[in-house]
Amino acid sequence: MPSSRMSAEERKALVEAMRSKQRAADRRKAWWIYGTGGVIVTSIVGATAFVVIGEVQKQETVKAEAARPIEGVQEFPDQSRNHISGAVSYPRNPPTGGDHAPVWTNCDVYTAPVEPTRAVHSLEHGAVWLSYRPDLPQEQVAELASLAGAQDYLLLSPVTDQTSPITATAWGQQLSVDTSSDERIATFIKKYRQSADAPEPGAVCSGGVDG
Repeated sequence: MPSSRMSAEERKALVEAMRSKQRAADRRKAWWIYGTGGVIVTSIVGATAFVVIGEVQKQETVKAEAARPIEGVQEFPDQSRNHISGAVSYPRNPPTGGDHAPVWTNCDVYTAPVEPTRAVHSLEHGAVWLSYRPDLPQEQVAELASLAGAQDYLLLSPVTDQTSPITATAWGQQLSVDTSSDERIATFIKKYRQSADAPEPGAVCSGGVDG
């Protein structure tokens, strides 16, 4: 009666066949893992590059906008900046710079006029002063308050006897507009808030005086 027991050669051949099959399966698994991982890594790298490139393009756009002149902006260079304790007779209302009080006005939203000599000190620190005539419609005042309250280094207040309905002022720069919806207001803020044109950009706009 023939034996059902495998010979040594048959066992060896079977083991080798099983190992070969396992190696093939391992290769397929490794290919799937590394292939999938490669796709994921490539996707992550691509997404990261997209974000980085997008951010660079955004910054370049901001720089381009900042370099572009804003229609209607008047420049007043070479202004003095001494600290004085008394009143100052400014040539413009609101003032665009000049001698000023030793303490600044805290950057905030005010419903009453602020002291001009202190507000000028805020301009020296790189603030933008949004001012409006007291008769400006309340809905426009609210729009300006929303704009000013969303950013630092912004000062908003009414100015008595101001000629223009709304004025945006930075150190040595001023823009007059008729309505709060004028897009040049936001452009002016973007260009001149913490501008290098200010004598002391980055100096604090808090810890001073309210008003």
